[in-house]
Order: sequence, then C-alpha cells, then structure tokens
Amino acid sequence: MLSWSVFMSGAIELPWQEERVILHSQRLLYSFKYWLGYSLLEVSGTPREIAAALFEAPFVLVSHGRESDPIFNYGNRRALELWELSWQEFTQMPSRKTAETMAQEERNRLLAETTAKGFVSNYSGVRISSTGKRFKIEDGIVWNVLNENNQQWGQAAVFFNCQFIE
Repeated sequence: MLSWSVFMSGAIELPWQEERVILHSQRLLYSFKYWLGYSLLEVSGTPREIAAALFEAPFVLVSHGRESDPIFNYGNRRALELWELSWQEFTQMPSRKTAETMAQEERNRLLAETTAKGFVSNYSGVRISSTGKRFKIEDGIVWNVLNENNQQWGQAAVFFNCQFIE
C-alpha cells in the first residue's frame, strides 16, 4: 500500500480532529459492537484520542450516509491511501464509484442484505481506486451505522486484507 502523511494539497490531513468526525468515530465503533458483539478496535482514552486511533488503525474502514446515492462520510488513512484520494475528495464521492459498473448489482445486493440483517460478514468483491487500480477485498464486514437513538445513520465496511489485480 501507499504510505503518506502529506497528500494532494500538501497539507497534512487530520480530519479526526473535527467534532463531527469524533462523533462519527464513536458511532462507527458503537454500531460495530452492537451488531457483531465485539469491538472493532480495542482502544481507550478521550473521544478525540479514540477518533485518532481509528483513523490510524491497521485496517481499511469506510462509511457512507443514507442519501439516495450514498456519499462517503468517513475513510480512515488506509482507505484514503487505497483509493488514492484526499479526505475532501473521498467524502464528496458516491460510494458506488468504488465498484466497477459490472459489480454494481452485487454491491447493491450486499447493501440491501446489510440493511435487512444489520451486518454481513465474510464479503468479498473487486473495487477500483480513483486511478483505476483494481483490488479484491477478502473477508470484509459491512454493518449498519446507528446514531445515538439507535436509528440507522448509514453503513460502514471494514476489511483487513486486499490484493491488487493486474
């Protein structure tokens, strides 16, 4: 994977310092534990420290909202590296753009199943970076993100491994 701390604009991106991202980080972790029964990341500290740890976690984590064409609202550092985008670019992109046209039907089925069941584990699929690099996700987990009233806020996905496809 890529490695960087300065990307595109030359500015160091630390979105986890924003209050809305700190709150969203708490929603991501709470919702994962709610649906799966265990913690996504064993971390303690202030909400800000927890948000920083989630952003720097050793896995890819993304989430999108509930728009009719859902827009990403979170991507940790590994996600931004994988899709080769800045935070600003990533959080303005419809999540459907990460899947090739031929994979849209399978992606839509996965998201519908997640909505109905709360989470889906062991998913795999091919995704594409902003520069056209294809990669296969293995053993991913997708879950519904809940807000403070346990109402659906969006969906998130995590995966620990992927392989680039030539």
